[in-house]
Amino acid sequence: MITVIELPARAELIRSFANTIDVEEGTDVLAEQATAAAWLAGKHLSAGPRLSADDHHDLLALRGGIRDALGADGASSPDARAAAERVLRSLPLHAGIDGDALASDGSAAARIAIAWVELRITGEVARLKRCPDDTCGWVFWDVSRNNSRRWCSMRVCGNRAKARAYSERQREAVPGGVG
Repeated sequence: MITVIELPARAELIRSFANTIDVEEGTDVLAEQATAAAWLAGKHLSAGPRLSADDHHDLLALRGGIRDALGADGASSPDARAAAERVLRSLPLHAGIDGDALASDGSAAARIAIAWVELRITGEVARLKRCPDDTCGWVFWDVSRNNSRRWCSMRVCGNRAKARAYSERQREAVPGGVG
């Protein structure tokens, strides 16, 4: 029997938010205020087609910190995390006894923050990972039983890494490093 580890809605939101930047394609859905507002509306995170410059800046900072926190190999950007932390600390989030454990003013950044905090609290964030391939950086949900998946795709990124490692070993094996 195969156990499937389903992607919770909060994890899907964070995965989708983190993947608004595509390193391989060189695209960024949140780069412009208008496209960021359209993405938020498409995810039902905002009521209107407008996004203020401050809110746009906060979204970019929050995404940068989340992508950094999901990073592979322990590489970290203190600046990205500090900027995201400033955004998180400025949000009107409230804990509750009844109903939602966390509530907010309904802003997009606050709703994304709640999803992030819930992933952290439940430990589900361990299944949300960023591909360690520098040319990829895609955020994915690890469905492996023992939470050991490393690459977004073994066929693409994993294969690239293995080919690079093999090539490096071959160069090191040849006297003088030529080969």
